Amino acid sequence: MSGAGKKVVDVAFKASKNIDWEGMAKLLVSDEARKEFATLRRAFDEVNTTLSTKFSQEPEPIDWEYYRKGIGSRLVDMYKEAYDSIEIPKYVDTVTPQYLPKFDALLVELKEAEEKSLKESERLEKEIVEVQELKKKISTMTANEYFEKHPELKKKFDDEIRNDNWGY
Repeated sequence: MSGAGKKVVDVAFKASKNIDWEGMAKLLVSDEARKEFATLRRAFDEVNTTLSTKFSQEPEPIDWEYYRKGIGSRLVDMYKEAYDSIEIPKYVDTVTPQYLPKFDALLVELKEAEEKSLKESERLEKEIVEVQELKKKISTMTANEYFEKHPELKKKFDDEIRNDNWGY
């Protein structure tokens, strides 16, 4: 196998070991997202399998002596000469330089999206706690207690009263 092909296989293998598929799957909420995630995982596994089977194995060397004993040296020598004259082109990786910057940019974008998502999750968790507290207290809460937590509403109501705007 060429050095570049082996390097691709090694990188793909290491990448597959570092992916926390179960952790990512736990974060999905919709059925459509789970379906797309399963499709992505299957495609990733198929590519990794293809890379590890097709491109990581060296072809077995031909045992010319075995064939000479069974067929005869003259015919085998002709085949060996034809086989040796075949030039197998070496793989030149022209794809990696094209996708690597895009992939790196996507990783940066992914990290930013992850940070935004975590901040939004924290904000939503706080909001859920506030709503649950409000739900418990709503039956005994006074208007002043509510306006302490929501001064913008108090200002809005005060402005409406001051401007003689009673909503009808």
